[in-house]
Amino acid sequence: MNENSTFLIVGLGNPGREHQHNRHNVGFMVIDTLARSMDISMQRIELHALVGKGTLGNHRVILAKPQTYMNKSGLSVASLVRFYKISLEQTLVIHDDLDLPFETIRLRPLGGTGGQKGMESIVNQLGTRMFPRLRVGIGRPPGRMDPADYVLHDFNPDQQEFLPEILNRSADAVRTFIVDGIETAMNIYNIRLNDREEPNTEDEAPIKDEE
Repeated sequence: MNENSTFLIVGLGNPGREHQHNRHNVGFMVIDTLARSMDISMQRIELHALVGKGTLGNHRVILAKPQTYMNKSGLSVASLVRFYKISLEQTLVIHDDLDLPFETIRLRPLGGTGGQKGMESIVNQLGTRMFPRLRVGIGRPPGRMDPADYVLHDFNPDQQEFLPEILNRSADAVRTFIVDGIETAMNIYNIRLNDREEPNTEDEAPIKDEE
């Protein structure tokens, strides 16, 4: 990885006040946490995304929140990657994950989509799964609640108490990824919390890119 380079950090979510605190918008929340910590304004609209720009060490950092709604996130992400000519290994996508327990985050250099519609859109538009991602666990819905409804609900009061800590930890993981690389970030932040996480066979199996 170049010592002086540009990173694109994308958080996924849905635009609009009604979605602002939804579980599905945790990617947006991590970007907002990063923006505050790096004193970056997120007011500019570029290529169907709210965009902010800053620096971290010798690296230029572009933060983005696609405004296309979750299911079409790839339209914005692919446009940003191509316009700024950013390497895919320096394009990190942050999204919610039903299959990770709440309070757990997981960095990966590549992988499948896990059925996450925003990730499916990005993979389709980029034509590859070979880009890093940060999955933020939101846990499974209670009882027989439809997952599609669950992700569009706000975090419950107990979860909201711990949410700032999770967002700060996620932001720390992103900064480590930028400065020290994904291997270092994975070693620090890919830990199990309270032995609650079940093994994810998709993560453990080697993944070959599809042409």
